[in-house]
Amino acid sequence: MTDKPKDASGDPDPAPGRGVGSPYDSPTGQFPRVGGGPELRKDVPRTEEDLGLDPDVPTVGEQTSTTPPYSYASIPPAANPPGEPSAALRRRAAENRRGTLDFGLFLLRLVVGGTFIYHGLQKLTGWFHGPGLDGTRDMMSTGGWDHATVSAILLTTGELLGGILLVLGLATPLAAGAVLAVILNAWMWKQGMIPGFQYSAAVKTGVEMDSILVGAAAAIILTGPGRWSLDRNRGWALRPAWGSFVILLLAVAVAILTFWFLHGGNPLTGIGPFD
Repeated sequence: MTDKPKDASGDPDPAPGRGVGSPYDSPTGQFPRVGGGPELRKDVPRTEEDLGLDPDVPTVGEQTSTTPPYSYASIPPAANPPGEPSAALRRRAAENRRGTLDFGLFLLRLVVGGTFIYHGLQKLTGWFHGPGLDGTRDMMSTGGWDHATVSAILLTTGELLGGILLVLGLATPLAAGAVLAVILNAWMWKQGMIPGFQYSAAVKTGVEMDSILVGAAAAIILTGPGRWSLDRNRGWALRPAWGSFVILLLAVAVAILTFWFLHGGNPLTGIGPFD
């Protein structure tokens, strides 16, 4: 007795009249081998090693961007938060709030510069009951100045030119330095005539007015001429720094050396320890 042939699914022959079946009729069944070849039973790959991937290569979720921020932009981000003025604008706004400072500096320059122009014209032209250039030379000669002509020219030029530049506010540090050197020489000359401190306007050799002019000229050097001047666009007009202090020291040094070489003697005679 021979066995009945079975179908590819392993089930017995279908019942008569049932027709050709489908593999899906038996979910637990297996697909038949095609062409009688070997059965394909390799498991589905589940790991990176099964897929042949390099484990050192990061996955999409692990990749991080190394591009620095704003690398695509040619303009860096703003240094100030939106709506906040920059440091330059804040500084400019502070400089604009000067009140009456510039007008006060203009008045100071006008008074000091006008005083020196007045005395310079007296010595150069003889106006305002002045001695003129010849009278100034004779005055310097009798006052103990060597090279009286050179001394008179230096004195007149310093007073007149320095005063004009001060009023205009042009080359103000140099102009104020020139009148400071001139008035310091006058201070030392008067002070050395009579022993003792001659700080009195009641005597001919008093240095009270000269001392006031010395302080005013030094103040202009250290504060600058302000905006009411031809130097208004210069740095020293609004923000004088260490350069102004250097000019002040140079003016004092020039005055002392000029008095030492053209007059000689100790102008501090009778003051304190200088007896």
